[in-house]
Amino acid sequence: MSSSFWQIASPIGMLTLCEEEGCLTALFFGQPDMGEKPSRCTPLMKQATAQLHAYFAGQLQQFDLPLMPRGTLFQQKCWNALLEIPYAQTRTYGQQAAAVGNPKAARAVGAANHRNPLPILIPCHRVVGKDDQLTGYAGGLPIKQFLLALEQKAVCGG
Repeated sequence: MSSSFWQIASPIGMLTLCEEEGCLTALFFGQPDMGEKPSRCTPLMKQATAQLHAYFAGQLQQFDLPLMPRGTLFQQKCWNALLEIPYAQTRTYGQQAAAVGNPKAARAVGAANHRNPLPILIPCHRVVGKDDQLTGYAGGLPIKQFLLALEQKAVCGG
């Protein structure tokens, strides 16, 4: 199994992408200690970098990259539901729980979202608390707020 990682600069700081078997498996905020220097930039890493730059420029609303997030069946259902949330829109944890067929599982959905290995690409930042309150985000609430504002600005032309 061949894996590689690549780091890119973004408006929210460094991002580290991990690739395995021709798919992206993780996106980390910052520069985690991967125990080695970044790998060579593969064609997938170039494509992911270009798409992330376009996203941050407000020019890309949907990523088209091969993703392979690893998790439980429930986590996979939650992450797939995240991909259904339209750009610049939000859903509550309760709405996402209903979307995965378990309307009383809002807390479990929140836990699954927190373990999303591909934030931004699988847009867990689009899930908010009741009354649109910003709640938990693995990258921190300022990054969640930035991503939501970025999408709103791109849609509203601001």
